Amino acid sequence: MENLVDIVIEEPRWETAGLDAMSERAAQAVLAELGLPATGFVICVMGCDDARIADLNADFRGKPKPTNVLSWPSEERAPEMAGEAPDLPEPGDSDDPEELGDIAIAWGVCQAEAAEQRKPFADHVTHLVAHGVLHLLGYDHETEEDAALMEGIEIRALARLGISNPY
Repeated sequence: MENLVDIVIEEPRWETAGLDAMSERAAQAVLAELGLPATGFVICVMGCDDARIADLNADFRGKPKPTNVLSWPSEERAPEMAGEAPDLPEPGDSDDPEELGDIAIAWGVCQAEAAEQRKPFADHVTHLVAHGVLHLLGYDHETEEDAALMEGIEIRALARLGISNPY
């Protein structure tokens, strides 16, 4: 079976932490929760350091500081109305999977947050990748209705993996 997630490692500590396995599990759990197949899609996840994500955050969001995770959907999938689910993409095939987009995740921020929140690092990273995958699929948390919808999916997807409610 083809991997759902392509991994790019810029920060070597991600390699030994198992970002590839965490990302694959998170993405598959989100797709399963939404009734989508684990094949026919591809996502790129980049494990980077805080300086790199700060540059990306400045370039794309005008916020020159590190953050935990950023995502870039391959196309706009957001729904018209707040609180509505977006239209989900159709899967491609193994020769031409549907590209959902890119996610960047920062080592230092993730490690500090996990320690501060007293969560296992792997659980926190899995949650953040799941969060990023939902952004790639058109979910957001700009309004209370959108946040409730997105968080509910995150909670259920993580529960599939034995990870407790992150909220």
